[in-house]
Parts: sequence; structure tokens; C-alpha cells
Amino acid sequence: MGCPENDAHLAADVLIKSDLRGIDSHGVARLAGYVRLWDKKRINANPFIRVVHETPSTATVDGDAGLGLVVAPFAMTIALKKAEQSGSGWVSVKNSNHFGIAAYHALMAVEKDMIGMAMTNASPLVAPTFSKERMLGTNPICYGFPAGNYPPVIIDMATSTAANGKLEVAQRKQRPIPSGWVQQADGTPSTNPSALSSGGSLLPLGGDRDHGSHKGYALGSAVDILSAVLSGASYGPWAPPFVAFLEPKDDQPGEGLGHFLGAMRVDGFRPVEDYKANMDRWIERFQHAERIDPAQRVIIPGEPEFEAETINRIQGIPLVESVIGDLRDLAVRFNIKTLEI
Repeated sequence: MGCPENDAHLAADVLIKSDLRGIDSHGVARLAGYVRLWDKKRINANPFIRVVHETPSTATVDGDAGLGLVVAPFAMTIALKKAEQSGSGWVSVKNSNHFGIAAYHALMAVEKDMIGMAMTNASPLVAPTFSKERMLGTNPICYGFPAGNYPPVIIDMATSTAANGKLEVAQRKQRPIPSGWVQQADGTPSTNPSALSSGGSLLPLGGDRDHGSHKGYALGSAVDILSAVLSGASYGPWAPPFVAFLEPKDDQPGEGLGHFLGAMRVDGFRPVEDYKANMDRWIERFQHAERIDPAQRVIIPGEPEFEAETINRIQGIPLVESVIGDLRDLAVRFNIKTLEI
């Protein structure tokens, strides 16, 4: 596509990290979508990413319509440098695109014994509680907490009941989705993974008011405000769509998608060794919480992804046939020699 070599390697690393962690909705399956956005001139393969406003502990970055896979690590690197100097660093981003899994960026802080935060707004697919209009994105949020003798605790989640990528996976596998994930265009519940294509919408975390959807709606709103209203990106129903066949609305209040990234030094609060000792004890205590079913262990946030990465690094990353087909088509288009799968 014309990305500088370092950017291309970084973007590939973000996608592969997602697949390694078992989040196949955000891995190489997304590659064809990025190419379609590039075809529409909505992704700048060679952007001039720059800081447009800053203080000693904060900054705003203009991503120049670059790949979010490249823009977000650039911003997190700034947050890390500010955290090293000031104890914490916070960076908002405008004029960006889809940034892959939030955990990739939060883990950049964890690797330096810092607590990491990463979030982004996204294409408007989620209806607020009591509404049938798409107003918010799935707006994921991630917190990363380093530990001592255990893998870090990674809380990486959409603020909708399910991420759109989960629907795409269900579509590829031709499986129905659980009730509470989506609603039809008229607001009635649906288990059809293709409900969005007929005017339906995703539901906030909780599914409905009786199950706390107002809380998911509030969390998604916070992500939208921090990522986009704060940075100068487009927010709410104006956030540009990920699919290339839909054009951004004409009355854009900002530029592109927005992100918010942060890093806090653990030693800004207490000695790292003391924190890690207590973090390990926290993990162990939760692992040994009394079980409902003796056969079902209590899972620490981020544990399934760590286990998936351990297995996939040994056995390889499984791909569904439709993704393999997309990769083959891209290889033909860009005249890239591939090993036959």
C-alpha cells in the first residue's frame, strides 16, 4: 500500500498479536478492510503523525489519517515518555483509523512496569438504552496491570455486549448469536448475526435496561468523549464507518476516529516490588475463589488470551477459509508470492 517499512512491520505486528491472543476478529481478518479504506483514500499509508498540543504530562496527536495500527503506538510512546518524566502521561488522538486490539497498546506500558490504558471510539453501530438509532461505536477500553510471577492482568473489552467482529466471526461460521447482542431496525431482539446489514444495531453492555445496559451506554459514552470530543476527532453518530462502502457524514464535527492512551508509573505510587507482591497475591486469591462448579476454574482477566498466545506460538494460528481466501486475493492483487495454505 506504500507504508514505510517500519510502519508496515508495526501494523503487521499489531494484527498478528491479536490473532496470537485468540482475538481473530481483529487480526489479519481486518487486512482486506484496511485495503478497501485505502482504496477510498480514507487511509493515508504514509502519514505525517505529529503532536499538535501538549503539556508536560499530556498531548494531542494528529494521526494524518494514518493506520490506527501505527498512530496509536506513536501516541502511546509519547505517553510513556511523559510518564517517565512526570509519573503519568495521557495522550488523545484525532484523525486516525481502526487501531486493532486495545491490549496491544496497553501492553506497551505494562512492559515498562507501568499501568496502561487504551481506548478508541468506533463506527456508530450501538444504540443507546431505549433507542433504536446507532449513536456509539463498540468503543473498547483496556487496562493493563503488570504482575510479578504471573502474566499481567489485562482488562480488554468492548462497551457493547459484543464487538462487531464477533458478529463477523458468526457470519463466517454461519452460526446464530446469543440474544442480547443485537436488535433489529425496529428495536426488537434478534439472534441474526447479519441484523446490522438490515438496519439493526448492537446493544450496549448489559443488553437491556433490566440487565444494566444503561451502564454499558455510560461506559461507551465516556470512551467517546475521552477519545474524540477531547481530541477533536469525530464523535457519536459522526464517527467514520469502518466499512468502505459507507461514506462519512458530510457535517463532520471533527477529524477521523479518536483514541485515548495513558500510562502511569507504578513506582509513582509505591515501590514496584511491593506492588507486584500484592498483585500476585491478588491473582492467587481470585484464582482460589470458591467455585460454583468444581470443574470450572475462576478466570483472571486476560488469562484466556495469554493461554491462547502460548498455544498459538507453538501450534500456529488457525484461520477460517474465508480469511485465507481474502489473503490469497490480496496476494494476487499486490503481486506477493505466498506459500500455499
